[in-house]
Amino acid sequence: DPCRNFHCKRGKVCHVDQQEKPRCICQDPAACPSTKDYEHVCGTDNKTYEGTCQLFGTKCQLEGTKMGRQLHLDYMGSCKYIPPCTDYEVDQFPLRMRDWLKNILMQYYERDLNTSGILTEKQRNKVKKIYQSDKRLVAGDHTVELLLHDFEKNYHMYVYPVHWQFHQLDQHPADRLLTHSELAPLRASLVPMEHCITRFFQECDGDQDKLIALKEWCHCFGIKE
Repeated sequence: DPCRNFHCKRGKVCHVDQQEKPRCICQDPAACPSTKDYEHVCGTDNKTYEGTCQLFGTKCQLEGTKMGRQLHLDYMGSCKYIPPCTDYEVDQFPLRMRDWLKNILMQYYERDLNTSGILTEKQRNKVKKIYQSDKRLVAGDHTVELLLHDFEKNYHMYVYPVHWQFHQLDQHPADRLLTHSELAPLRASLVPMEHCITRFFQECDGDQDKLIALKEWCHCFGIKE
C-alpha cells in the first residue's frame, strides 16, 4: 500500500492516483467518522463541527480562499456564548494562569513518583525544589490578593512553570517562537473555562507579528528579564 507510510497534514488524506503514486487530497467532511457530543469542536467561524476531522476537512476544501485562511479551531466543545474579557479580568489572568501551570507540574511530579514518564529527570529535579517548599499554595480557588502575595514572596517557584509551558508548546519547529497553531492545543482546551485567554495571547504579541517570542511570553506572565 503506497499510502502506508505517506504522511498528509491535517485535513488531508492519502489517495493513490492512476500511476499508483500516493498524494494528499482534501478529506471529505461528510466521510469523517461519527463522533460523540463531547468530541464536537467550535471553529473560528462560530460553527460547531462534529470533530476536528470535519473542521480541518472543511478548511482544506476552502484552501486559497479568505474563509479558508481565517478558519481555525477556536475551542473544544460545541459553540456557545463566550463573554467578552474585561480589562480587569485580563489583568488578573496571569495570576491564575501562573498558579495553574505550577499546579499542573505538581500533579505531574506526584504521578511520576510512582511511575516515571511524563517529566524528564532534569524536569523532575527542577519541580522537586518547588514541590518541597512548604510555602506553596494548595491547588484550588484563591483570591487575587493571595495569588499576588505568593508570587511576590515565592517568585522563584513560578519562573520554571512559565518556561516549561512555553517549551511544551514550541515544537513545530522548536524556534523560540510560538505560532497560532502551536498555541492552539492550550488555547482550544481553555477557552470555555478561561474566556480571557484569546485576548491575553493577542496582547502578549507586543510587536504584532503574529508570533509570541519567549521574551514576550515571559513579560506577559510577569517574569523579569
